Amino acid sequence: MMEELLNKENSINRFNIRVYGIAINLEGAILLCNEEFMDRKFTKFPGGGMEYGEGTLDCLRREFREELNVEIEIISHFYTTDFFQQSTFVKSDQLISIYYLIKLIDEPINKPAGFFWKPLAALAESDLSFPIDKIIVKMLL
Repeated sequence: MMEELLNKENSINRFNIRVYGIAINLEGAILLCNEEFMDRKFTKFPGGGMEYGEGTLDCLRREFREELNVEIEIISHFYTTDFFQQSTFVKSDQLISIYYLIKLIDEPINKPAGFFWKPLAALAESDLSFPIDKIIVKMLL
């Protein structure tokens, strides 16, 4: 994986499509996750990279199955990046991030480390690490 990323660094410019779910529970809390990648810690919305052959909704369902072992209901499209955003990790990538409002079908039985519910009333832009996620927080509030 690391070697693949480093090779991308020297490749031609390309698009990196990311798909995220915005889940708000009945108590008014939003699902977030803490992750670490390439020696950098960050907080983001759950989701991840779209794979070749997938649509955005398939990607989001797969990510939630892989990360939380839950099925989701997709409620509606929320936002798609409408400006240039360079990837933090691979400078030759332009990010296109797509966000959907979702509902978890079931609460994860064993929520993996890093996932947590944050009260929406206490949510601030500074809680999220990446520029596009900060825009989403502004839109939610």
